[in-house]
Amino acid sequence: MTSIPATPPDRRKLRRLMAAGLVGSSIEWYDFFIYGTAAALVFGKLFFPDASPLMGTLLSFSTFWAGFIARPIGGIVFGHIGDKFGRKPALVACLTLVAVATCAIGLLPTAAAVGGLAPILLVTLRFVQGIAVGGQWGGITLLLTETTEPHRRGRAGTFGQMGVPFGLLLGTGAFLLVGHFVTGPDFLSWGWRVPFLASALLFPVVLFIQLRIEDSPEFRRLQHRAADAAATVAQAPILEAVRGHWKRILLGSGLLFSSNAVAYIGMAGVLDYGVRDLGLARDDLLMISLAGAAAGIVVIYLAGSLSDRIGRRPLLLTGAILMTAWAFPYFWLVNTGSLTAILVANLVGGSFASSVVYGPLAAYLSELFEPRIRYSGVTLAYQLASILISGGTPFLMTALLAATGGTTAVSAFLVAMGLCTLACAWALPETVVVARPVAEPVTP
Repeated sequence: MTSIPATPPDRRKLRRLMAAGLVGSSIEWYDFFIYGTAAALVFGKLFFPDASPLMGTLLSFSTFWAGFIARPIGGIVFGHIGDKFGRKPALVACLTLVAVATCAIGLLPTAAAVGGLAPILLVTLRFVQGIAVGGQWGGITLLLTETTEPHRRGRAGTFGQMGVPFGLLLGTGAFLLVGHFVTGPDFLSWGWRVPFLASALLFPVVLFIQLRIEDSPEFRRLQHRAADAAATVAQAPILEAVRGHWKRILLGSGLLFSSNAVAYIGMAGVLDYGVRDLGLARDDLLMISLAGAAAGIVVIYLAGSLSDRIGRRPLLLTGAILMTAWAFPYFWLVNTGSLTAILVANLVGGSFASSVVYGPLAAYLSELFEPRIRYSGVTLAYQLASILISGGTPFLMTALLAATGGTTAVSAFLVAMGLCTLACAWALPETVVVARPVAEPVTP
């Protein structure tokens, strides 16, 4: 369903695009993820000081969820812009918006200063973050996969996908670094703000993309067919995508259920559970997150590259099976309270199994939709999973732990997510034609 670039891409421009995509995606996800770390560590105390520790955590995670509720809205708005006016304008707008919102969070007054207005402002800025992140994934993904050769789309797409663990690595590292130098009351007073204000580093990346990166050849060819523009560039791409491709949007969203659930349980849920219920040190758990993110970068790249050779579905099916099988052992290890056991749980479930699915997804989702409605299609699929699974997972885990007093229900939730991903990967078609070796004739 994807078309082939008319001419081979310029290698120098492609390397520049991959570097910009990786850096831009990493900083944008950094902006989005540091909120999750702050929600687990400080927001309950600063923005909901009158609540109990458990209720403060639940309220804090509910504001975390607001960003995910907003992501489909950003997907709709910027999907329309990306399909009508170009991948690059949509991406530049999203990167600018998330940088402004994140810096503003770092300047927010707390409840001690402005009372009930503080959490309202926090939720509003988190909502703006979500709108921006909701649109950026499709822009980076399509610039990468539509610019490279068809037989390298899986590898190219990983330069956007690797931004997720890189962003987590940067965000966790930022909190570890600040926490090392700023301790006690000072961390609650102003130290937590530093990682948010550091997101200003995204502005030079935005300028570079605006000045030095071209829009994708795929979209430029659609624009250049001016004689038949009405039939080439979709006039209402969101509506067209939903009407004609709703099954693929839903199935594509389901592909993300298990990897998103595992990722956000590891990033925020286990961090809160480990500190509050298991009595583990915050910094030790953050170091485990760092190790898991670093390993995930490698697996995402290898999985995406391998999908160009053996197809996308074998990797999606394998990762889904592994995540389903690991759901109960994951928490058996976490519940030991051993940092080594928690590291193993995170590496197998989050860094390996989840990344095997996530690596090929950028190329795979883009190949499921035709170019004229592709931005809308991939963005709706990706962001639908965010509102259904990602944002609510830390909240759901905390609520299940409080209601049941154990982790069995959380493991059962992970099993359900793994089976959803497995079923969706089974139902969708393969998009890569794998060349089969031709047998040499036998000479008598």
